[in-house]
Amino acid sequence: MTIDRPVSTLSHSPVVDGDRPKRVSRPGEVSEAIKLWIAGQGKMPGDRLPQEPDLIRIFGVSKGTIREALKVLETQGLVKTRTGPGGGAFITEMLETRARALLANYFFFKELGIGDIYELRISLEPELASELALRLGEAEIAVLEGTMVAYEHPPATIEEEQTQRIAELEFHQRLAEFSSNPLLGFVCGFLIFLLKDLAVCRTIYRLPNPELRERGLSYQAQLIDAFRTRDAEAAHSIMKAHMISAKRLMEAQEAIVTKAFVSLTTPG
Repeated sequence: MTIDRPVSTLSHSPVVDGDRPKRVSRPGEVSEAIKLWIAGQGKMPGDRLPQEPDLIRIFGVSKGTIREALKVLETQGLVKTRTGPGGGAFITEMLETRARALLANYFFFKELGIGDIYELRISLEPELASELALRLGEAEIAVLEGTMVAYEHPPATIEEEQTQRIAELEFHQRLAEFSSNPLLGFVCGFLIFLLKDLAVCRTIYRLPNPELRERGLSYQAQLIDAFRTRDAEAAHSIMKAHMISAKRLMEAQEAIVTKAFVSLTTPG
């Protein structure tokens, strides 16, 4: 599909925000049209967009509108503008780390709790484990086992306790990265990112919690066995039990942290 007609011929349906229609700005319309053009042309990261005069001709808009549209795309992380000889607007691929950080900003002022995150993990990670059981090879399994080495022994210090908790999450991060479903992998990885970033979780990870480590290690060892035998049903069941157990233990720790905080802030 090639879009080489004025943007005015494209659909200008308003974006609905609740009950109130909201008009997309002209540069916003053009930036969306450029994305359609990129997809229709089969362009890939690293490819250069047409020069400014050509973009003006293709989309039938002014130089100022094209420049503003490219700024929109650059803010979105889809285009990078380079100056000088050989410069221009180049297509870029947004890094997953940046996508996670931007999405996390959406939840910054929302009361997101451990229970909210684990409800999704209970639903999604068993599906992820089931998918991986049918396709993981020894190389990927070796990566997972290498991650487990960091917490195979009880921590000697509080600092090591926190390091081990993060390493346990890295096991699940690797699973998300191995997924053949990019959306499932991204969402599962994003939930891990939130657990690392959530203030109450960072506090919990500094507390002694041998049961969390021991149970997590046990479940993960069982998962490895299910992956090696390509038993998708067992992997699904093990991961679900793992997530339910982790939710219970983490919420119990959350209650302790919250109670301690209330005690510190209550007069008398």
